[in-house]
Amino acid sequence: MVRIRVLVVDDHRIFAESLAAALAAEPDVDVSAAGSGPAALRCLERAVAEGRRFDVLLVDSDLGAAAGAVPAQREAGSGPLPPGAPGAPGPDGIALVAGVRASHPGVRTVVLAERDDPRRAALALQAGASGWVAKDCSLSRLLAVIRGVLREETHLPPALLTGVLRELTAARKHRSDSERLVESLTPREHEVLRCMVAGLGRKDVAARLFLSPHTVRTHMQNVLGKLGVHSTLAAVALARRAGVRPAELAGDVVERSGQLA
Repeated sequence: MVRIRVLVVDDHRIFAESLAAALAAEPDVDVSAAGSGPAALRCLERAVAEGRRFDVLLVDSDLGAAAGAVPAQREAGSGPLPPGAPGAPGPDGIALVAGVRASHPGVRTVVLAERDDPRRAALALQAGASGWVAKDCSLSRLLAVIRGVLREETHLPPALLTGVLRELTAARKHRSDSERLVESLTPREHEVLRCMVAGLGRKDVAARLFLSPHTVRTHMQNVLGKLGVHSTLAAVALARRAGVRPAELAGDVVERSGQLA
C-alpha cells in the first residue's frame, strides 16, 4: 500500500491534534503535526534528511494571527510581497505556502480556512497552494482533496470560484500595468530599482553602483515618479509584480559612501 505522509500545521493545538488523529485512522495515511511555520519547516527538513519526505501539508490560513504575527501586508493596491522582502507579511499560512514551494517544490499544500475569502484564496494559489478547504468540511471531503492534489488537481469550494477568478484576472492586469511602468525606466534606474528590491538603502546602493548618495537619491526619486508611487515599499511591491528580480549581493556591501563625492 502506498502511504500518504501528511503534515498538519496549525497553532490551535486542539484542532491540530484532533485533525491529525482523524487522518491517522485512515489505513494509507501517516500524519504529523506542527504548531508554527518554523516548526513545519524543521519537520520538512528532518524528513528529507531521514529519507521520508512529506507529500501534503495542511496549513492554517491564519497561522500566527492569534499572536499578532500577521501585520498589514501591503499598501492599498500594491499587491502581495513575497516572504523576506522589505515589508513582507509575517509567518502566516500563505507566507508558509510560498516558503515551502521555494524550498520543497515536491510537497503539495492545502490551505485550511475558517471562512471563504476570495482574495486570500487567490493569494494562496499564487503562492503555490493546490487547494483551499473549509476547516469544518467533512473528513471524506478533506481526504478527497488530499488525494486529488497528489494527482496534480487544484481544489476550491464552488462558491469561491467566481471570486478567485476575478482576483486572479485583476492580478494579471496589475502585473501588465506594472511591467509597462518598469519598462519606462532607464537602465541605471532599473539597476537602482533592483537594489531597492534587494532591500538596500541609499548608502549601500551608492557603494554598490559607485555613485554618490546624492545621485542615488535622485535616481530613487525618478524611479518613484515614473512608477507613480510615493514610497520605497510601494515601489518594491510594484517591481515584484512586474517580475523584477533583486540585485544579486555577492558578500557584504562595502561601505564606501563616505569616500564618494
